[in-house]
Amino acid sequence: MTVKLAPTSASETVHSATLCPSSRNSMEGAGAGGGSGSASPEPQEAPAPAVEFHEDEEIIEVLELNDAEPDPDDLASDMEDVDFADEPEAGEMADEEWETEDEGVEEGAEPHDDSELTFSKHTVCVIPSASVFCVSLDPKESILAVTGGEDDKAYVWRICDGETLFECTGHKDSVTCACFSHDSSMVATGDMGGLLKAWKVQGGEEIWSFEVGDLEWLEWHPGAPVLLAGTADGNTWMWKIPSGECKTFQGSNCPVTCGQFLPDGKKAVVGYEDGSVRIWDLKQGSTVHVVKGSDGHNGPLTCVSSNADGSLVLTGSVDCDTKMVNTATGKVVGVFRTESNVSKASKREEGEAETNSVESVGFCNVLPLAAVGYLDGTLAIYDISTQTLRHRCQHESGIVRLLWEDNSPVVYTCSLDGAVRLWDSRSGKMISEYCGHTAEILDFALNKEATTVVTASGDHKAKVFCVQQPDR
Repeated sequence: MTVKLAPTSASETVHSATLCPSSRNSMEGAGAGGGSGSASPEPQEAPAPAVEFHEDEEIIEVLELNDAEPDPDDLASDMEDVDFADEPEAGEMADEEWETEDEGVEEGAEPHDDSELTFSKHTVCVIPSASVFCVSLDPKESILAVTGGEDDKAYVWRICDGETLFECTGHKDSVTCACFSHDSSMVATGDMGGLLKAWKVQGGEEIWSFEVGDLEWLEWHPGAPVLLAGTADGNTWMWKIPSGECKTFQGSNCPVTCGQFLPDGKKAVVGYEDGSVRIWDLKQGSTVHVVKGSDGHNGPLTCVSSNADGSLVLTGSVDCDTKMVNTATGKVVGVFRTESNVSKASKREEGEAETNSVESVGFCNVLPLAAVGYLDGTLAIYDISTQTLRHRCQHESGIVRLLWEDNSPVVYTCSLDGAVRLWDSRSGKMISEYCGHTAEILDFALNKEATTVVTASGDHKAKVFCVQQPDR
């Protein structure tokens, strides 16, 4: 764009425009080339030199000054009359486009949030930022979530708008377990102190309560109104709800650190602090198999997970090993280790401090693959057939939990950096990442359609993320 300035009078004229620095330099260079910096002895009129501008520049105002040194106060007064809010003319850059030049998150500002909804009712006067420890989605329709937190409460709420259906009150300690029954008709909640409750979802009525020792984990039967729980006194408990009919399964004289119903609903796999694993016949109340000693782990178990038909079980431990157990024979048929974990195991045997551990495990339903999540941030994808490591997917911080999609080779992870990530197990590449929390994610749930993720975090919030469907 070329701008021609009007002829000047005998007195010296200085042309000044409010432009970006590059434009101002262009004008100064043009002024120097035209000799406008000194007055001629004889007044004469001549057109000022043409000044070239880039397409995205404009003159906001032309100020005419006399020979005297311009007064800063006068300049400031003149600039007050400039209207910076004028609408840009055709072909000129819009205001919002200019503003992108200094984009960025200011110090103290909230980080980028990919979530569709935030649930933040887990607060109390003495703990203004109570951690949310657990979350579960109703399996029937995936329209409700239940979250338990450090405020000694659980909430049942709608994930579409965050509306609370009811509060689960009366707990004496942090609610660390909360889950829906298989038909979404009931919710079970448990606190660290061992107080368990069951509630009707329709109406929010408390229908059952029981107190045990310190609670380690809690889970519903896959097809019946039956609860299973493990406690620090070494017992595994099973109740019919709401009648309260109870059975106990006494294992090692140490905490029952993890457990799960097998898919047939007739057996359960349970892990213990002493590194042993037991498979229980729930009807007979007896052990079918015990995995211990050299076949067991060298430290407390942290997680267990079965495949779709219950024929195989993965067990994870603080010893950084993952073992695959045949549930029919009780034999260990595979041990998964990464190279880094082998060296860490050696250090552990030598008495050096060890901070890594297996935190979560799971089988893929559509390919012969298994995933293992480690506290050091490693997601390892193993080939079950060859028992070899296929991919190592590194996170910047520790993995808390992993979940596979039901009908695809995509695995989800949540981690201590507050993000949820999707990984393609075939390539080992990250598909997408969802952020929004300001503290670690402690638990998450995924609906069957793999369209919604709900997270629980140490920042006292639960969040709902709508997952974009990648090519499966």
